[in-house]
Amino acid sequence: MPSHLSADRPSAQPPGRGPVDALITQTRRLKGEVDAVRRDTRGDGTDPRDRWQRALCELALHQLNDLDEHLAQLRDGPPPAPPAPHDGSLLSRVGSAEWHLLTDEANWSAELYDILGRDPGSAPLTLDELPSLVLAEDRPLLTAMVTDCLVDARRIDGEFRIVRPGGEVRTVHMMGEPVLGTDGGTASMWAVLRDVSALRRSQRVVSETRDSLQRHRRDTRTEHRIAVELQEAVLPTWHGSLRLPHQGPPHLELAARYLPAAAGALIGGDWYDALELPGGETLLSVGALTGHGVAVTSGMAMLLGAVRGMAMAGSEPGPLLGGLNRLLDTTAQPALGSAVCCRYRPGTRTLVWAQAGHPAPLLFRDGTGHRLSAPPGVLLGATSGAGYGQAEVTLDVGDLLLLHTDGLVPGHSAPTVDDRLLDLAPRLSAAPTAQDCVATVVTEFGATGREDDACVLAVRVTG
Repeated sequence: MPSHLSADRPSAQPPGRGPVDALITQTRRLKGEVDAVRRDTRGDGTDPRDRWQRALCELALHQLNDLDEHLAQLRDGPPPAPPAPHDGSLLSRVGSAEWHLLTDEANWSAELYDILGRDPGSAPLTLDELPSLVLAEDRPLLTAMVTDCLVDARRIDGEFRIVRPGGEVRTVHMMGEPVLGTDGGTASMWAVLRDVSALRRSQRVVSETRDSLQRHRRDTRTEHRIAVELQEAVLPTWHGSLRLPHQGPPHLELAARYLPAAAGALIGGDWYDALELPGGETLLSVGALTGHGVAVTSGMAMLLGAVRGMAMAGSEPGPLLGGLNRLLDTTAQPALGSAVCCRYRPGTRTLVWAQAGHPAPLLFRDGTGHRLSAPPGVLLGATSGAGYGQAEVTLDVGDLLLLHTDGLVPGHSAPTVDDRLLDLAPRLSAAPTAQDCVATVVTEFGATGREDDACVLAVRVTG
């Protein structure tokens, strides 16, 4: 940093206007682009990522504004008389001072008086008096910087906090260097002091929002892991077709697949299940709770446990769904869900089933398919005391039942999804196993990016 006391040197001239004007133009264009990004940062302030992005934009704009003013000064050179800086401008935040060691005199610029909150009519503080404005914990730093400058002729570059007369605390960045006398000793010390309070506040906001975003990401990963572990603990772990452990010949061949939402999305409350009941009957069910996350997955586990318990106790599908509705009605956290419950009786090949606001099972036979006529049933948790009807259908050997949850085909309503599944009738009927049927559905729809998770359960009658 060249000393402003080098009177024997010619005064510095500003560089050519062309290159600096080009830099100013680039800086202002960049300011406009950053400001546009800041305005486009959407959200209501609750999303940690949005808050972090906005804080970064504010910090970048703050620094670009300073760069713009620095470049303008570089282009225009020092003015013949210092202009009256407007509040908040770069000039109002930068002051200079010189302390003479031999005479103990001090010279301050008007801007420095303003930064430190001193009366312009008062005498400038000496180096011994300056620490009285500094916070106690920052005084050792200031003392060390001044000592190194005066004794060892080192340059000053550091920050400390000052307390203005009204109690306001500001952060000041000080840069300076010794001015040597003819004998080579230090004659005075010259320094530029800049109020960087706003800049440091912007940087703190960026740091805090970054930390908040990192905590949010950690919490999201933790919640996702817990939800996955809970889901894996309650859903059947089928890695292929499953034959229930009947005492006699098997009557049903089963296969299922859980299709997660797009990468990064939270686990939802979709389930599939099959359970051998006393007397050789089989419970088949699929369902879903609205929402995502640990709370929803926990609610799904509760419902699935209730389904199994009531089915083992002999409840038919209609009354079973009525019990689930009452269970949701009594939970502390309001929730909505849908489900299909089926009870298969192998002796008569009869399927008794009920639904609660859920897509009906699809029946495929001899290369064609159709949607079973649904009995009445509203969403679980929607209405207290709701009743659920039952329907009954007789199946043949070789029939295929397909049960699924919403979200199987992203962006399509349940009727449209059913129509697309029914179009697969020739391929599904020709599939040799239930697992092949599920693979066909997954190949057709599973690779599509989806906003929600889904389940599909294939049931083929084998005897």
